[in-house]
Amino acid sequence: MANSFAQDVIVRTEKKKYETSIDTGQHRWTADEPVESGGTNLGPAPTQILVAALGSCTSITIRMYADRKEMPLDAVEVSLNLEKTAPDQNKIIRKIKLVGNLTTEQRERLLSVANACPVHKLLSGKIEIETGLSD
Repeated sequence: MANSFAQDVIVRTEKKKYETSIDTGQHRWTADEPVESGGTNLGPAPTQILVAALGSCTSITIRMYADRKEMPLDAVEVSLNLEKTAPDQNKIIRKIKLVGNLTTEQRERLLSVANACPVHKLLSGKIEIETGLSD
């Protein structure tokens, strides 16, 4: 059974090097490639957007859990790096900094909560991409 959890995202690249507009209906932003890759560096590269999605989802999931459990979490900082480990394999290294007067048990629990973020689950599972042409 197919289920959609997000509205359509429209991505458009014209004849402006690799400057790409992204529109989700309520939000619009730009993706691009760095100058050394032929772009104009007007926005993050697509791989940076992918990794940022994981980082923001991780941070929000931890924040929500800490708020629900009334934990003294002042801030969450997620640092990510995408590494190519083989021609067809990649690894995301994610480091989480928890700021606040947390116990060891609370810190460990928040670390485990990080893996419950929806984007982590999506990237860790099997992803099928169906591609076709539209009018």
